[in-house]
Amino acid sequence: MSASALPPAAIASLSTGTAYCLSIADPHKKARQTRLLYAAWRANGLPPKGEQDLPERPGRLDRPELKAPRDMPKRKVGSSISGRIALLHALSHIELNAINLSLDIVGRFGQIDFPERFYWDWLKVADDEAKHFLLLADRLQAFGGSYGDLPAHDGLWESAIATAGDPLGRLAVVPMVLEARGLDVTPLMIDKLSQVGDEATVAALRIIYEDEITHVAAGRRWFEWLANRQGHKIDEPQVLEALWQELVRQYFLGQIKRPFNKPARFEAGMQPSYYEPLADWYADIEL
Repeated sequence: MSASALPPAAIASLSTGTAYCLSIADPHKKARQTRLLYAAWRANGLPPKGEQDLPERPGRLDRPELKAPRDMPKRKVGSSISGRIALLHALSHIELNAINLSLDIVGRFGQIDFPERFYWDWLKVADDEAKHFLLLADRLQAFGGSYGDLPAHDGLWESAIATAGDPLGRLAVVPMVLEARGLDVTPLMIDKLSQVGDEATVAALRIIYEDEITHVAAGRRWFEWLANRQGHKIDEPQVLEALWQELVRQYFLGQIKRPFNKPARFEAGMQPSYYEPLADWYADIEL
């Protein structure tokens, strides 16, 4: 993969690179440039943090139309082409937001002296999310659809805005709630799509599922690292779990839903004592 399509300023520092990719409006270009950016830094080493203001909101096109989560229709996994297009569109929107969220965490919290491994982990997550978006976009195209054709909701980026000043809150909510939810629901989607013979989409979802386990694990690992840095007693699990639950209640605009995929969450290092106390908890907040 060549980095020749990247502007020189984009690879000069972490802050300029993440700001550049965040500002890209076209989702396909954003995904491709994010992958190029990660490949360039993998080849040449991690650049300095640098200084660059990040956009409050990522660049986006006029489509899709954004609606409040409560106004979005319920989607079902079924045999109809229209149903699969709706599902793939919703998943593409989630992955596009995940690219932005991963990039933002790299560039947003430069005031903290994170180890270099922190940046590599989240750049790898951004690269994975870009890969996921492109996989899903290809499946949409195979069914005659494209990202932007249907409405989508803006609730995911609201979590980024809410936690812009609190990196511990960001780590608590984005990987350990939003990504963990993907672990809960993806196996059901795989089963349903297998039943209707859509093996190409199943293959894409299996890649996404395996990657998401590593993303949740990275979130849990760095949540615990930063909690320790801030003086919390991470050797006492009940203290750490209570801290996570407090931050989720403070920042997460949504519901902690059953059922939980406990084996996958356990593989990512999340014990049930983290999330079971919040099962079916709901933040009744207008978005």
